[in-house]
Amino acid sequence: MDIFFLIVPSIMIMGILFAMYTVISRSRRATQAWGSGLTAEARCLRTYTTTRTSSGEHRRVTTVLHHVYEFTTREGRTVRFEEENGPGTVLEGDIVTVFHPADRPERATAHPPARGRLFAQSGCLLVFLGLALAACVAFMIGAQTEISAWSDVAP
Repeated sequence: MDIFFLIVPSIMIMGILFAMYTVISRSRRATQAWGSGLTAEARCLRTYTTTRTSSGEHRRVTTVLHHVYEFTTREGRTVRFEEENGPGTVLEGDIVTVFHPADRPERATAHPPARGRLFAQSGCLLVFLGLALAACVAFMIGAQTEISAWSDVAP
């Protein structure tokens, strides 16, 4: 039973580390796309939404807007990519400017450059995840200390 207090926080720590990795990699991808200086005119091929309903006492529905874009690089390569949380004003057939890195045009983004906003969002999320990580580690240390203290007292 004592191992339970170590396994559950360890699983939570793995999830938190994966979330941190995801936040950092998404931020790097957007920064690379904006910083490359390469732009292209892309056509919005499709828009659609996905919904997710949370379970529990208070049910909540979350809707995410997706856009599918297609553009041609300077080298003549046609690239199609999908992006979440785009503006609701972009409809099928609209032309938008996309930013893409030269070596990986499939990592393009139609979001306009907003480095300060990206830094603030990513930073706040990483601080929150860091605090959750620290809480898990502190819980594990406290649980191990208590378990050791009880095992020393018990006959």
